[in-house]
Amino acid sequence: MAQQPDVEKQEHAGVEHRSSAPYGPNETDRTSWDQSTRRNTGETGSPPARGRQAADVPGAEKITEDGKIIHGWNGPNDPDQPFNWPRWYKWVLTVTVCFVSILTGLPAGSYGSASSDIASQFGIMNKPFDNTIWATVSWNMGAAIWPLIFVPLTESKGRMPGYFGAYIIFVLFLFGSAFAQNYATLIVTRFFGGGASSVSINIVGGSIADVWKGDKARSLPMSLFGFTSVAGIALGPFIGSAILQINKPQGWRWIFYIQIIYNAALIPIFWFILKETRGDVILARRAKKLRKTTGKEIYAESELTKESTWTLLKLSFYRPAKMLTTEPVVIFFTLWVSFAWGVLYMFFSSVVQTFQEAYGFGTMSTGLIQLAISVGALIGTAINPIQDWAYLRSARRNKERPGKPIPEARLYFSVPGSLLFAGGLFWYGWTCQSSIHWIVPTCGIACVGVGIYSIYLGVVNYLTDAYEKYAASALSAASMGRNSFGAFLPLVSQPLFTNLGFGWAGSLLGFVGAAMAAIPIVLLFKGEAIRANSPFMREASYDEEETNSRRTSYQSHHGTASRRTSSFIEHF
Repeated sequence: MAQQPDVEKQEHAGVEHRSSAPYGPNETDRTSWDQSTRRNTGETGSPPARGRQAADVPGAEKITEDGKIIHGWNGPNDPDQPFNWPRWYKWVLTVTVCFVSILTGLPAGSYGSASSDIASQFGIMNKPFDNTIWATVSWNMGAAIWPLIFVPLTESKGRMPGYFGAYIIFVLFLFGSAFAQNYATLIVTRFFGGGASSVSINIVGGSIADVWKGDKARSLPMSLFGFTSVAGIALGPFIGSAILQINKPQGWRWIFYIQIIYNAALIPIFWFILKETRGDVILARRAKKLRKTTGKEIYAESELTKESTWTLLKLSFYRPAKMLTTEPVVIFFTLWVSFAWGVLYMFFSSVVQTFQEAYGFGTMSTGLIQLAISVGALIGTAINPIQDWAYLRSARRNKERPGKPIPEARLYFSVPGSLLFAGGLFWYGWTCQSSIHWIVPTCGIACVGVGIYSIYLGVVNYLTDAYEKYAASALSAASMGRNSFGAFLPLVSQPLFTNLGFGWAGSLLGFVGAAMAAIPIVLLFKGEAIRANSPFMREASYDEEETNSRRTSYQSHHGTASRRTSSFIEHF
């Protein structure tokens, strides 16, 4: 494989730093010292002073040429290594950070329940389309841009500063939205709030990868995270309409006031429960403490090979843009997941329009109807362990790379899920009529929810497996597209359903969804050939020796998940 420049070799999702020995290099170093001593002097004495200096330091792995001692884990059972934390705490942490993803996703959807009141107060004209959607546009554009800038910084600074920095900014801009005196202010504050929200959600995925080792162990935590990523947004309309119903005399601002109260109140609780999960940051802090207590030059390897902020930012923007314009798989998968995400946000306005006209439902009732998306995501979460089981078993059939699961096996659930997504759109459009009970189109919405969940997980998992070294860049590209569609597709919702009617509007969306369903089907049958003919994919794949070396080095030194998994969940 051709040697790549540094900026091309390393993913901002987690630059790998290798150590010279799997666990505590004292054994390797001492062997070389003993062999040298016997060869040169005929004696079998202790290592020289420099070796003893390293051997006396807990977790010392090696000494650099300039005399710095590299500090690593104290063997495979080091209690500070996140993989070794008690299982009960891993679940406490996982549930807590998934709860964070729900809380930071709620304002995305809750705003829509107050759109008519906001339009009335600020004199917004909703022709030719619903202009209150611009606050949703700004939220999603912030969500598309901010993670590219700020998530890479958590690689060197740690998850916790990223969590709490983003979370505090998120709460502050909820204040800005609550007290906005004009619509322009609301649009601006929503941009910053959406950006901070997305940063928090992206770090949630990284934390899960940090503490759960292996695909099997991560299966349920990742399914839970996928559910909360969709459900947090989908729950927003119901939460917003419930708050508005209770506080109707006080107006739409109470939607933001209530969210400020519970989010601010939870900050100290999160501070008490959560702790740093990024392995190299933990090692760097331990090394810093040892430098103070021993006076020796002790460093974690990440401190000596740290990437500059500028390099990380270049990686964040350059390679995703390149892949989004040159890699067909990235292009089509981005379109696939982006359309599904755009439909999710389109439902915030279309459900209100269709159920008000067909059934006379009010704001609270339409909020309840939109819970069907969350129900669909929950069903998808319950089914996903079967998908994970089938994926792991595919390793038995992999002739290309024996013993390794086939990337296309990630798409088994996505194929029927994407067909269900398209069918649910037809179902929703043609059954939303006053002569048909409201539960019937609601079931169609639930099918769409199952489809969105399956598409979301299928895309992130497949791109991770197929692009390995460059997984973070592939998924950053898809994430940009996903949030951009979530920003702009809702703008066409009102004119689409008004001009075409409910049935044909749902059909148009369904036809597009059905066409998109061909993407995973093609990959299932032609995936191996496509990967073989893609120079980018061939370059991105690890050979077996490199895979084993990276797995041993990275997991023992950093205590974080395999870099492939860490990449996709941090940056999607």
